[in-house]
Amino acid sequence: MSTTSVSARSVNWLWPLMLLIALVAAVMVWWFVALASGRQAGWMAIFAAVELAFMLRLGALRRPALRVGLTLVGTLLVAVIANWAIASSYVGASLGLAPWDSALRMGPHMAWTLAQLANGAAEMVWLGVALVVGWFVAR
Repeated sequence: MSTTSVSARSVNWLWPLMLLIALVAAVMVWWFVALASGRQAGWMAIFAAVELAFMLRLGALRRPALRVGLTLVGTLLVAVIANWAIASSYVGASLGLAPWDSALRMGPHMAWTLAQLANGAAEMVWLGVALVVGWFVAR
């Protein structure tokens, strides 16, 4: 082994940064796709799950159980935050507020009510499929 080679252990700190990048990117893409299409875009949950799993692999997270757990929890977190952002964008637009101002002013009860009204069975199926795909890709 040469003296300039980098051991695999030296990059284990990279996965939290990769996880954060994947979370933010998945939320932003889901949010923009939903606003551009005028629909909830529940299928984006699959994109989020695959992106999270690949970014954790790219970040050298070696423990498969932790990688699967973070992928599943991250997918659910992305779905919640993206739905909050979508709802706050529509409410904010009707009130003349920017989406981030509306997101900070919208309470959890209103967000839950709007999410129930906007999401149907298809979005729940997409989320379930995303969790299965995320588990499969992350293991």
